[in-house]
Amino acid sequence: MAEHRVRVTQDSGSRWRRRAGEYETLGEALAAAEHGDTLTLRPGTFRENLLLDKAVTLVAADGPGTVRLLPAAGVPLTVTAAAAVRGLVVEADDSTAPAVLVTGEDGAAELTNCRVEARSAVGVEVADGAGATLRGCTVANPSGLGVRLRGEARALLEDCEVAQAGQAGLAVLGGSTARLERSRIHHAGGAGLLLADQGSTAELTGCEIYEVRGSGVQAESRAAGRLADCEIHRVTGNGLTLDTEAELALTGCRLHDLPENAADLRGRSRLSLHHSTVHSFGRGALSVWDAGTHAVATASEIHSATGDYPALWVSDGARVELSDCTLRDLPDALFVLDRGSTARAEDCSFSRIRNSAVSVSGGATVDLTACRIQQAGTGLWFRDHNSGGRLTDCEIAEVATGIIVTKGADPVVRGCAVRASSDAAVYVSAQGLGTFEECRASHGKGFGFHVIDGCRTTLTRCRAEHNARAGFEFSEPGPVAEACVSDDVAPAPADLPAPRTATGALLAPAAALVRATAGPAPLVAPAGAIAPIPDCRPADEALAELDALVGLATVKQEVRTLVDLIAVGRRRERAGLKAPSPRRHLVFTGAPGTGKTTVARLYGEVLASLGVLRRGHLVEVARVDLVGEHIGSTAIRTQAAFEQARGGVLFIDEAYALAPEDGGRDFGREAIDTLVKLMEDHRDDVVVIVAGYTVEMERFLAANPGLSSRFSRTVTFPDYSAGELLEIARAQCAEHEYAMDEATEDALLDHFAGIDRGPGFGNGRTARQVFETMVERHAMRVAQLADPSTEELQLLVPADLPR
Repeated sequence: MAEHRVRVTQDSGSRWRRRAGEYETLGEALAAAEHGDTLTLRPGTFRENLLLDKAVTLVAADGPGTVRLLPAAGVPLTVTAAAAVRGLVVEADDSTAPAVLVTGEDGAAELTNCRVEARSAVGVEVADGAGATLRGCTVANPSGLGVRLRGEARALLEDCEVAQAGQAGLAVLGGSTARLERSRIHHAGGAGLLLADQGSTAELTGCEIYEVRGSGVQAESRAAGRLADCEIHRVTGNGLTLDTEAELALTGCRLHDLPENAADLRGRSRLSLHHSTVHSFGRGALSVWDAGTHAVATASEIHSATGDYPALWVSDGARVELSDCTLRDLPDALFVLDRGSTARAEDCSFSRIRNSAVSVSGGATVDLTACRIQQAGTGLWFRDHNSGGRLTDCEIAEVATGIIVTKGADPVVRGCAVRASSDAAVYVSAQGLGTFEECRASHGKGFGFHVIDGCRTTLTRCRAEHNARAGFEFSEPGPVAEACVSDDVAPAPADLPAPRTATGALLAPAAALVRATAGPAPLVAPAGAIAPIPDCRPADEALAELDALVGLATVKQEVRTLVDLIAVGRRRERAGLKAPSPRRHLVFTGAPGTGKTTVARLYGEVLASLGVLRRGHLVEVARVDLVGEHIGSTAIRTQAAFEQARGGVLFIDEAYALAPEDGGRDFGREAIDTLVKLMEDHRDDVVVIVAGYTVEMERFLAANPGLSSRFSRTVTFPDYSAGELLEIARAQCAEHEYAMDEATEDALLDHFAGIDRGPGFGNGRTARQVFETMVERHAMRVAQLADPSTEELQLLVPADLPR
């Protein structure tokens, strides 16, 4: 037995103890040892049932795997104190007992680089308030559980492996707490991780669960778990199974290769996914059942289903919330069924959906905001009575049908756009309802808005354009359209009498004809309901583009003030009140490249959308376009330019050139005189904007006594700061698919700060020229690389800046 000797090392500082020594058996050594001692085990097999009831340390003398603990029956290793075990192999073959048992409030085992090879009820059990730390350990138990925590126990597993468990790999029960870091659970006969009972919690970081004959994680009975940077795959059951008020939160996790559901939730359980990915699942990504059950996903991706089921299934009163998520390559994306079931999605993308991206039935509701649906069979299908919800600012493109409303469903759709549908953009039938406000249907191969069966659908300020069959199709009376426009409706002849209501009230001047799908004659929509599309886009779009311009804060405020004044004036007119008549002509002063032409164009669009101008187009001219070579030709040229701008904006750049300091007999004065008269005679037809340097424009306005009085105000365009020039360069990069790192941006900011701002400085044009130079220098540099990466083809570096 000498080869089994155990050396006890006296680690305590007590002077009253006997000296350290060697012992034939573990039992003898432990009887002699005291708290704090180390027991060093020589290689071999110890057939003893070991009880560690003292705070001692057991170490395999020749390293991990050289010492085996294998008794005939019972528990090979029991720990009831703060003991440490390093490098031992624990073997057991008793189906009624655990291989390692840590128990009692004083039990606090620390197992390092140990291996448990058992055919027992449990590989490692931590019970009755005890705690255990396992580092670099392996637990294999084909006959039972891998690791079990019960009775408010605690365990930490670092860099561990639980393999070949006959039942669950790790079971956390009875209010216990487990924390796993960089550990693997695989080839289990039950759930990889089983969580049950109120107060039971598990926290996994950087872990992997795979090859499990059951669910990857099964949580029930109010247990809770948090997983970060974990991977669950290749399990025969669900990736996650939650029931009875259990809660799981996953961050940065990956669930894939799952034949059933990636997550199945029932019984008022809750699941949250954040920055996680779910793909290659056979049934659903999220199947959410029962009232009170709730799933939340943010910044996550769901894709590549292998079965024919909806990716998200919400039924029986359950709730799902999605934010900034991507769903793609699916048979169906989101199905919401049954009264009380709801789904909310904000800023989400649905693409490459074979059937329906969103289906709502059985009285369920959805709330979608700023979502994008592309390449789907049906964008959204509201199927039956009491099914509905809200769609706000959503985009639907390249679908068979954009939105279907049938059998009494009644959604509210606001600010949404359907583009390039192969059938109708919006289709309502079989007593479907629906309210559509400020929606757009465009570039479809079928109808824009197709309402049949006399459905009482309401359409307000909707727009249809470039649809192959018709913009609006009403087969019989029922739908109500108000202030809608379509590009296939011609204006009514001017000599038609204005239509009136039954009481004689005057209606809008044009009645729109809408094609009928049945009957010998087309139906007539309500007077003024569908009108021709105006030439300009809505004011909000033009003002949004103005707001998106870099810098120019004072300019934007000036323009908005004018627009507000005009808009309120027109409202006062409609209310029968006197309205101010502000002069709309403007003077723009500032250096070149500060955005004067762009702002002039947007100003014209806004005035047209408000009905102040007929078209709102921009005609840009300079001295050479207005001044002729001989007497009389200047007036003709100026009048021709003014006529071209009728209904829009005449923008005269460098207008001061019409009034040179040494003008003498210069014909520019004739252009100014002609312009003043035309502005007076046609003040409601054209807005004139003159632009140029500040000092020179003062001289221009003084060239004719009536000139300055024609302009309502002067708008000053300041030079761009170095930071604003950098922002313009960033925008150029994004537009042309280039990128700059922080060092390049810092160098570019310094370049703009030190640039000469003399007469040749072009503001925004300078920023664009610098960007173009950087692109050229980048091309020269990258051309020398044999096989440049995508990043190298995009990234601009400080060396690319102009010298």
